Amino acid sequence: MSRIHSDEAGTSSGKTSHPGYQASAALRPLPSLIFASRWLQLPLYLGLIAAQGVYVWHFLVELWHLVEAVFGNQEALQALVTNIGYKSDVPLQHLNETVIMLVVLALIDVVMISNLLIMVIVGGYETFVSRLGLESHPDQPEWLSHVNASVLKVKLALSIIGISSIHLLKSFINAGSYEVHVLMWQTIIHVVFLLSALAIALTDKLTSSAHQH
Repeated sequence: MSRIHSDEAGTSSGKTSHPGYQASAALRPLPSLIFASRWLQLPLYLGLIAAQGVYVWHFLVELWHLVEAVFGNQEALQALVTNIGYKSDVPLQHLNETVIMLVVLALIDVVMISNLLIMVIVGGYETFVSRLGLESHPDQPEWLSHVNASVLKVKLALSIIGISSIHLLKSFINAGSYEVHVLMWQTIIHVVFLLSALAIALTDKLTSSAHQH
């Protein structure tokens, strides 16, 4: 009996030995306010959706110029040449393979940036703001089911590498329009992106292994 009474006394003394317990309960509105501040990111994601619309419009305009240039529209052809930065000693009168390739790469570049925007909008909102509740939706992205801050960071790094690769390929195809040092720096920056992505992926792998152990 004495042991029971001593345990009860120890338990009761343990409860009263934390004077900050009631004080922390009084601070509950403040953590609620801090947690609700995540909704301040909502205008940012809505802004990215607007940027997505701008990219869609740009894609459609470039595609329309390409279609017009195929049928011999000189204004559309000149618009394409200006937009892709293509330079030629002889004025172009019709589309050639290089111009078509550069325009297609530019369209692919827009699509990849658009994919990056979707990844940031959907993944970022799901991770940092609120659940989207897409578990039973047939069109739920496969990567969204296991997305977190680390996975999102790695996927963004890989997307940036893909975009950089397209830009570098466009520069190599149109190498005559660039100075040598410009091509050199573009290559160096691309290599830096590759090394950064490898470092991010390695850090994520090491962190995951540490959590498992």
